[in-house]
Amino acid sequence: MSISIHDVTQDNEEEILGLSVSASQTNFIETTGQCLDEAKEYTQYKPVGLYSNKELVGFAMYGYFIDETGSGRAWLDRFLIDANYQGVGYGKIMLQALIEKLVQDYSCQQIYLSVFEDNQAAVSLYKKFDFHFNGELDINNEKVMVKHIY
Repeated sequence: MSISIHDVTQDNEEEILGLSVSASQTNFIETTGQCLDEAKEYTQYKPVGLYSNKELVGFAMYGYFIDETGSGRAWLDRFLIDANYQGVGYGKIMLQALIEKLVQDYSCQQIYLSVFEDNQAAVSLYKKFDFHFNGELDINNEKVMVKHIY
């Protein structure tokens, strides 16, 4: 299996916009259209397509954000696997690839993300990758999780 992460461009934007999660997950994450609009407004965001054997299976958006203290955080802000590809292991495969990408791109020691606590599938996946709740809430009242890179 060949895994790749590609920037969203004019060549793949329409396909990215066609991705969606299962109906039970729509309350937990924005649509890819909303994500791409947000990335146009906040240029720190890097939206990407997640590919397996050159087939689009998911989407993510990440970035490095400087806070008011002047220090920064690498954030995996959005992560989804299309409903048609869920339940076969792509979540684990793509999350591992994204962690490696963020470490490579930002030389970071921690990766942050936020999640609604009742999104048990996502919380369970993140915990398998050593993310843990750090007691913070983001601006949407999602709980913040962090992974320390050793």
